[in-house]
Amino acid sequence: GRRARAEEEAAAMGLLRGAAEPGGATDMQPLNQLSGQQFSSLTEVIFQFLREPKEAERFLAQLSDFAALNKISLGPLKNIVKSLLLVPTSALKRSLSAEQVRADLIALGLSEEKAAYFEEQWKENSPALLRLAVGQTLMINQLIDMEWKFGVTAGSSELEKGGSIFLQLKLVVKKGNQIEPVYLELTLPQFYSFLHEMERVKASLECLS
Repeated sequence: GRRARAEEEAAAMGLLRGAAEPGGATDMQPLNQLSGQQFSSLTEVIFQFLREPKEAERFLAQLSDFAALNKISLGPLKNIVKSLLLVPTSALKRSLSAEQVRADLIALGLSEEKAAYFEEQWKENSPALLRLAVGQTLMINQLIDMEWKFGVTAGSSELEKGGSIFLQLKLVVKKGNQIEPVYLELTLPQFYSFLHEMERVKASLECLS
């Protein structure tokens, strides 16, 4: 019933909160024991939950199914998922590029092959996750001001001498009686994707008004 659903949502949010805490589990070694197919399936489930965080019941059901199908205990699987959730939640807060996400995963012990796969998934999903994060911020808090400036990253090799252009956004929001800045750093493709989505949202709101 409603109570069971509330408990499931609390359990899923607990996984997310554990991932968001600095002291959360970060051991990636168990993930290396999964096959490529298992890892891609688990990654898909995780990104789906990040895109639709209200679907906690479905997320936990998918984890249970994954555990049963692959003969993995649910407890250890949840710990693995908490470790993997830590990366995208931290990457959003720190505005990391896909390359930095891959480097973080490798530093945490994930194999290069799996880290490269996760990097590709991050490239596909990060604009949507970023929009969701900003959307939640603006839904709860009033936007007072916005500033932006362009920057150029230093090339990390001979092939990248010119570096790449990025955009720094500063959103000033009103939280209750306090004014707080929210900082975002976007690559140009991420910015254009973000801008397109904001224009789509604006058009939808205008249709409703």
